[in-house]
Amino acid sequence: MTGLDLDTARKALDSQPFSRLLGARLTAFGDGEAVLEVDVREELHQQNGYLHGGVLAYAADNSITFAAGTTLGPAVLTGGFSVQYVRPAVGRTLLARAAVVHSGRRQAVVRCDLFTVGADGQETLCAVAQGTVLSAGAS
Repeated sequence: MTGLDLDTARKALDSQPFSRLLGARLTAFGDGEAVLEVDVREELHQQNGYLHGGVLAYAADNSITFAAGTTLGPAVLTGGFSVQYVRPAVGRTLLARAAVVHSGRRQAVVRCDLFTVGADGQETLCAVAQGTVLSAGAS
């Protein structure tokens, strides 16, 4: 138990200038899980009209790290992650749903599924990511 809650996690997210620029928000945080959302807007698209892969990678990275923070505490850093894009991201909202797969004392492995949500509320899987998060005290 880390003693962290959704309100504290939201304040940490809001302290990140890039997250504010994207308009990211945490909608769930706790028990090894975190959900991050970004509203899709034109300036986040690539040349073919799809959500830019960098935005998906950002959402994966941040949701992975926040999910790990529920088990490791607030002083965490992403050790690395990979993302597999499975289809072009189109929709109104990007939803990154991360869950800890394994957590030890100094690192956690986290999986993240990334969905776009359409106007009808339908979720469509667009990418899958996995990462390792380290406690900031780990060397």
